[in-house]
Amino acid sequence: MIHTLVVVDDLSSLSQFTTEGSILPELGVPVIEFSQYLSDYPKKGEPKTRVINLCATDIYLSRGYYCSLLAEARQHRVLPSVNTINDLIIRSDNAHFDSHSITLPAHLCQSLTSSEVEALSTKSVLAYFGHAEYAPVQRIAKYVFERFPIPVLSLSVKVEQNVTSVSVQLISLSALDQVQQSKLFERLQQFINTNWRKTSPKKRARWDMAILHNEEEKTPPSDAKALKNFIKAAAQVGIHAELITPKQLNLISQYDALFIRETTAIDHHTYHAARKAQNEGLVVIDDATSILRCCNKVFLHDAFSYNKVPAPKSAFVSTNDEESRARLIAQFGFPMVLKLPESSFSIGVFKVDDESQLTDKLEHMLKQSALVLIQEFVYTEYDWRIGVLNGRAIYACRYYMARNHWQIYNHSSKKHFSGDFETLPTFEVPKPVLDAAVKASAIVGRGLYGVDVKQSNGQVYVIEVNDNPSLESKVEDLYLGKELYMIIMQEFANRLEARGR
Repeated sequence: MIHTLVVVDDLSSLSQFTTEGSILPELGVPVIEFSQYLSDYPKKGEPKTRVINLCATDIYLSRGYYCSLLAEARQHRVLPSVNTINDLIIRSDNAHFDSHSITLPAHLCQSLTSSEVEALSTKSVLAYFGHAEYAPVQRIAKYVFERFPIPVLSLSVKVEQNVTSVSVQLISLSALDQVQQSKLFERLQQFINTNWRKTSPKKRARWDMAILHNEEEKTPPSDAKALKNFIKAAAQVGIHAELITPKQLNLISQYDALFIRETTAIDHHTYHAARKAQNEGLVVIDDATSILRCCNKVFLHDAFSYNKVPAPKSAFVSTNDEESRARLIAQFGFPMVLKLPESSFSIGVFKVDDESQLTDKLEHMLKQSALVLIQEFVYTEYDWRIGVLNGRAIYACRYYMARNHWQIYNHSSKKHFSGDFETLPTFEVPKPVLDAAVKASAIVGRGLYGVDVKQSNGQVYVIEVNDNPSLESKVEDLYLGKELYMIIMQEFANRLEARGR
């Protein structure tokens, strides 16, 4: 059972909204003063607690600031978090905070008329839990709340040189009149109903997990059946798991763990979500460091070289002049493989067969990246994919090349987009392949990885380590079945237990 608290600076000014120590009596949500929260909590044997902090947070080291700080120390989920407060406000010499300006994407401003923009430039608009009191600003208010989940914000829209920005300022409860307070509590009720619902008494899970997925992704790492299997496996080890979308990442601090089942990238919300979740103390797979290292082939292959991981002969190039091309041709011959440092699903990977193709591809790729990875071409009928979790191989697949193609994925073919596969127990995988996969993954971290390995003429070559490996029903789980999902969820449970919450 999850218990929700509302904490305010002073109850005396809220008598019209409270009944016997509760705010919004129909919800039965207690409201207490900060002094009571300071003295009475944490309580022995208390249920999992969530705190909505309505104390003033616009002054550094105020009661509101300490309310969020203490809530986190007491392992209570709190909105706003200390990180959110510190991200939003800038401390000045007199210990007060100035407003924060955010540049808005163009699509958010297209619905605003010129008269609305002019009106907004002369006044500020209040937003309660992401809902603006002025309808034309609603999409902007939601956008801001997703990035800075704070109960009450003042928004001022400005347009300068065709760039629209919104100035965001914290507003304390005491600064609101009765009408505005009434709107705040109305939105508070909706927020609790929608986002912070009380769990059913039947649920006895020790921990809560968010599984991030994206329904709009064309080639997600896990299909719908696999996601359901993860949720069922989580329940068996004491974890209540639920699917969330990128739009719900602002509420990540509600959970104990984050499992990312969306294709990751560095300049992407998946990386920022991992960073935020780790800062909030969640157990995270994929962790931000793993994303950073796996998403950049420059790091991987430099690390492979230093750590003596068997890999194809590789080099980096930063120029497309005649001397550089001659050096590459002498070192690798044709065909050779060119890779953008940040790419996935074989996108940004090219095979060139002569100097003309090499020149054209380098010219195109060096416009996108300061470095291009060059590798010797090693053809095999299939790639090994070894799933490694916390330094241990847990599953193995052979991914065969797409028909009439040299890669697993052929993005130019609609009919034969990918090759076939074969799932095997790890004990049937050649030992050199397993050893290379485990050694390569150790360079990245202790998370969940898919290591691609080629085996040719008695030699083993690690191609890359993927931080967000495919785990689909009837593919990677074909040998272990539901046990594969249990292994991964048990690792989460072990880490949560070790964390001590």
